[in-house]
Amino acid sequence: MKLRIVPFVLSAVATAVLLFGGWMLYKQFAVVSPFQKSIGQIEGVASAKEPTIDQDVVSVQVSLKPDANLKDVYESIAKEGKDAIGSRELKLDITNAAPDDQLEKVWSSVLFDVAEAMEKKNYSQIPNALQKATASNKEIQFATELDDNNVYITLKDGNSTKYVVLPRTPAMLEVSTNA
Repeated sequence: MKLRIVPFVLSAVATAVLLFGGWMLYKQFAVVSPFQKSIGQIEGVASAKEPTIDQDVVSVQVSLKPDANLKDVYESIAKEGKDAIGSRELKLDITNAAPDDQLEKVWSSVLFDVAEAMEKKNYSQIPNALQKATASNKEIQFATELDDNNVYITLKDGNSTKYVVLPRTPAMLEVSTNA
C-alpha cells in the first residue's frame, strides 16, 4: 500500500485547525465572554476588560467606582467566574482613573510598614500604619479588610480612590533541624 503524502498532510493540518480552532472558539464564546459580561454587572465595577486566562493565573483588569467595596468585588468576581477560574489564582489589576498625588504620597509612606506586616503575617499592624500615615491629613480615609487569601486596602481622598489587593501567603510548615 502506497501512502500519499499530500492528502495525508492536508488532512492532518485540517484536523489540527479544526481541533485547536474549535477549542479557541469554545474558550472565547463559552468561557471568557460570559465571564467578562458577568464582571461588568457586579456592583462597584465601572468597567472590565477581557480577562486573561493563563495556566496558573486568571488576570482581570477592572476599573472600580469610587464607592466600591474592594473585598465584595473580589469575592463576587471569584464567585461569578468559578467555572473560568477553576483552581487558578485570581489576580485583579485595578486601574485608578487619575490617582491623586496625596494618596500616592500616603501609600508610599506606609508601604514599608505594610510590607513588614505582610512579611511577619502581623496583619493587625496595617490599619495602625495607615492611621499614622493619614493622621496629618483628615480628608484621607482608609479601609482595610482581610480574608483567607488577600488583604484589601482602600484609600479615599474626596473623589479619588486607590485600591490595593495584597495576596496573603499561607503559613509554611517549617521543619526544625533540631527535631
